[in-house]
Amino acid sequence: MEGSPEILTPADIQKVLDIGINQTYNLIKENRFHHVRVGRKMLVPKKSFIDWLEGVTHR
Repeated sequence: MEGSPEILTPADIQKVLDIGINQTYNLIKENRFHHVRVGRKMLVPKKSFIDWLEGVTHR
């Protein structure tokens, strides 16, 4: 994920995981990683997504 923006969109996550957009939104809605809503947009900090991929848990 070198060179990718610090804030990811669902489309970015979809490309990285090679899954459908519905699966991507389900992961986000299930709070698998931190996200913020800005209006209708869902945005995910890259660090939060990478931590989730690597199995890092935050308490």
